[in-house]
Amino acid sequence: MCGRFTQFSDVDVLITQFGLAQPPHDLSPRYNIAPTQNIAIVREIAGLGRHLDYVHWGLIPSWSKDSKISSHLINARAETLAEKPAFRSAYRHKRCLIPTDGFYEWAVSDRGKQPWWIAMADQSPFAFAGLWEHWESPEDGRLVESCTIITTESNRQIKPLHERMPLIISPDHYAVWLDPAIDQPQQLNSMLAPYIGELHLHPVSRDVNSPLKDNHHLIEAVELDG
Repeated sequence: MCGRFTQFSDVDVLITQFGLAQPPHDLSPRYNIAPTQNIAIVREIAGLGRHLDYVHWGLIPSWSKDSKISSHLINARAETLAEKPAFRSAYRHKRCLIPTDGFYEWAVSDRGKQPWWIAMADQSPFAFAGLWEHWESPEDGRLVESCTIITTESNRQIKPLHERMPLIISPDHYAVWLDPAIDQPQQLNSMLAPYIGELHLHPVSRDVNSPLKDNHHLIEAVELDG
């Protein structure tokens, strides 16, 4: 799964990495993003290019009667995107990229759960595959845009920590993934595989367990006890 991650790259880096049509606004460094918070996503806007926008993390399907479902839909399994009612429409029409510098995973040990931070080998920014939705409250007409992070089976490096990992999209595939004109699952299924490149990972402070803590020290390496 993916339950915590970071977004702290400089604006100029994100513009280059994701080919944004305009500079993002109010982009503050985040070192401990938790479910149900607002997160930055990149999506293709017809006629306007790629934009970075903030949406609620936890998908609210357009047909949902209320927003409470979002806390159960922070992740979407790659294997069932085309089948699950909560995701199949967004998979065809509302795909996005979720910029990140790394994510956290917890390994179970005799000393309790130990968090690890996982990033690219060169620690450059990358992107999770995501889906987004537009939901209107049937009670008061409130509009909410939301998203989910797609997960897949873990690769060889992550498997000792957890059986699932976020789906990482190669920059070579950004254009296809974001293209709203591509609406057939078979054109996308080849991307739904564990990351095959090299990742960097190291243990970090258990301070990350608290979503109230959000600063740079959370991604710094620590020595494991014993």
